Amino acid sequence: MSEHPKAPQELSDPISENLQKLAALFPAAVKDGMLDVESLREELGDFAEIQPGDEKHELNWVGKQAAKKKTFAPLLGKTFALKDDGKNTDTTKNLYIEGDNLEALKLLRQNYYGEVKMIYIDPPYNTGKDFVYSDKFKVSQEESEEEEGAVSESGERLVKNEKTSNRFHARWLDMMYPRLRLAKDLLREDGVIFISIDDGEVTNLRQVCDEVFGGENFAAQIIWKKRNTPPNDRVIGAQHDYILSYVKSDISALRLRPRTIEQIARYKNPDNHPKGPWASGDMSGNVKGGRYSAALSYPITNPNTGEEFYPPNNGNWRFNSTKVEKLIQNDEVFFGKDGKSGPKLKRFLIDVKEGATWTTLWDFAPFNTTGSTEMNDIFQNSVLFESPKPVGLVKLICQAGSGANDIILDFFSGSATTAHAVMQLNAEDGGNRKHIMVQLPEVCNAKSEAAKAGYKTIAEIGKERIRRAGDKILAELHAKKMALEKKSELELDDQKETNPHILNPDSLDIGFKSFRIEDTKINWLKKDLRGEEFDFDTADISDKDALDFVAGTTDHDVVYELMLRQSNIPLTLPITQPVSGASRTYLYGDAYLICLEEETSNTLVASLAALEPTPLKYFFRDSAFGKDIASKDETFRRLNAEIAKNTADQADVYTVEFI
Repeated sequence: MSEHPKAPQELSDPISENLQKLAALFPAAVKDGMLDVESLREELGDFAEIQPGDEKHELNWVGKQAAKKKTFAPLLGKTFALKDDGKNTDTTKNLYIEGDNLEALKLLRQNYYGEVKMIYIDPPYNTGKDFVYSDKFKVSQEESEEEEGAVSESGERLVKNEKTSNRFHARWLDMMYPRLRLAKDLLREDGVIFISIDDGEVTNLRQVCDEVFGGENFAAQIIWKKRNTPPNDRVIGAQHDYILSYVKSDISALRLRPRTIEQIARYKNPDNHPKGPWASGDMSGNVKGGRYSAALSYPITNPNTGEEFYPPNNGNWRFNSTKVEKLIQNDEVFFGKDGKSGPKLKRFLIDVKEGATWTTLWDFAPFNTTGSTEMNDIFQNSVLFESPKPVGLVKLICQAGSGANDIILDFFSGSATTAHAVMQLNAEDGGNRKHIMVQLPEVCNAKSEAAKAGYKTIAEIGKERIRRAGDKILAELHAKKMALEKKSELELDDQKETNPHILNPDSLDIGFKSFRIEDTKINWLKKDLRGEEFDFDTADISDKDALDFVAGTTDHDVVYELMLRQSNIPLTLPITQPVSGASRTYLYGDAYLICLEEETSNTLVASLAALEPTPLKYFFRDSAFGKDIASKDETFRRLNAEIAKNTADQADVYTVEFI
């Protein structure tokens, strides 16, 4: 016996009901669940008088101005804190960042402005289930689940953007706009961005990208065939997603599609021609659309038989007779294996483009099910992460948008497919691409397979995937090296040119530095942000570390925070200790000297001044000088004098800052 339906607890909402009725009559008058009065007037024939120049084509939504302000609002009091769960951290050039990607982009902007060659993102498609946003309200995970939302690891509530929301599309645009605008600043002038999306928001995304990157910089709207058959729960089911591509300033930012082994194999050199391998091609021209030329319709004589051949189908040849004669003299015309056939052009591999033109229909990329299979290969669990993109798809995107030594950014990194794809592509073509992954540490649902497997957050899944995938790729390279060592020296020499990683597998970068966005570690900076003045005369300086830094702060935390405040300094440079006996003095790269010693001395200053090359900037702790302000000036004077004595450097080639 079926249960009787219960009376709804909600009271009627006449305003929403009226809006729904109005939307049924005039769809243009109701946008994101809100009344557009001007559009309603126009639907009723009441058009406002428009002055020339008042109208312009752009995408508007409720909250757009606030989204723009959010883009350029300064990010204060945040830093990248180094975690201990990275891999090969002393040598890697890759980064993994946990935190809000809007904050991450603002922090990265300082150090990687105009440095990123390619960005690929797979943002939430805004299906009503996949997009969560922060409402800055701290709740427990249990409370958040009751609200049908999610929660970040720090306890910040992440609310689902339900389709019933009045601002369903607007809220998604609020999220996307500032991130795309900041992403543009990170791209090089020859940079390119690729964005995965589906039918739900592709139109809005196109318009936002037109505004951010410029419509003239639209490169392509790729159709990726993601499944072999349509879903059977629809009358018309989508088999595809889109990948939008925009360049920063020039379409030449995109690269041709590398030729496959099968394509190259079509070129052979059976006659040992000095120009190398070739394939035969048609010599007749295209005469469609009235392009027939009588001057190009003439007989070509086979020099072996004397037989004359006219263009087929009453057409004309591609070249004039003088050009053809020269081609024949250079043995660049093929007359068949027996030498008695009609003319064909020898197309030499050396003369063709380095790659092939990409098509906008990617029916050659792996299906989305491949992504789950790959997760199963790595984790022995195919449902650990929902709908991961296939590595093969992202590899194709990387081939289209990056070169061998470029930086690739993904700030919706999810399960870290992009990092996996970058490592795999480097292993295959000998490249040294670097990746930067950014992921919100969203807590995995307690009932999910990920949580059951012991992963607390999505970020933990991504980092573990990079570790495991890197080990797997490295093992495969070692196996290839062993196989090659059993072959000829010639094949080994070929690999030196094409893929040095096979001969030296350990040269492949499979590591990453792991950072997390946290509050500043420098106490004085926190006081400045609160608008407080620090009274040094009354401060207790007996414990200088407690005075200067947040409890638990490491010296490396301070070093990275200081480097975040410099311009275009990669966060992957080595940190060394250049002065013996100075256990808290560090050199970042070879340009920044950070002295965190609690006391300074003449001996220390002399050692710092003797460093070659002279660092660009020196940092000293304020508290190291106690209450003696004059000692700061004396330190600077002594440092300057020592550097002038030891080197030919001028005093203005470096600066000194106090922390």
